[in-house]
Amino acid sequence: MIFVTLGTQDKSFTRLLEGIEKEIDKKNIKEKVIVQAGYTKYDSKKMEIYDYIPQDDFENYMKKADIIITHGGVGSILSALKMKKKIIAVPREEKYKEHENNHQLQIVEEFENKGYLIKVTDMKELKSAIEKAKKFNPKEYHSNNKKFMEKLEKELKEKHISWWNRYGIGIFLFLLLYMIIMIIIKTSIK
Repeated sequence: MIFVTLGTQDKSFTRLLEGIEKEIDKKNIKEKVIVQAGYTKYDSKKMEIYDYIPQDDFENYMKKADIIITHGGVGSILSALKMKKKIIAVPREEKYKEHENNHQLQIVEEFENKGYLIKVTDMKELKSAIEKAKKFNPKEYHSNNKKFMEKLEKELKEKHISWWNRYGIGIFLFLLLYMIIMIIIKTSIK
């Protein structure tokens, strides 16, 4: 099974679905294709297309899939990498009005350069990417979260500034100003 996720970007990404459908028509994709399309509206009798899939079902489709075809969103890529999936990433591009800029292209290139996925920018590359993905052994992904948290905790301990030292003068000045205003109000009322 191939699971396709287009993310939640509010711009259409029909280019990818048209490319997949062409490969189904040419019999280059014979597997069942399930799509989470998000905002992209596309009718097909050859793919199961859902606007949104509940998180549990989404994870189940990812687990069952032999290949994940995704947009260039970091969340989708990382989810598939954590499940050790073969990923074909097709970044949304500004020139097709699929995104505001080309940051997804940069993200996908970085992941490809590190051996995590197969990048496709031209739908003519999709057939060869699918063939390559069947034999592809992606580099195993290791999260950096533990190192990041250790570094953050160390920074906080070394440069700890209490909330009072950081905000105390501001609080004191605010209270002083408040008292002066109250005194002025009371004297002007008398």
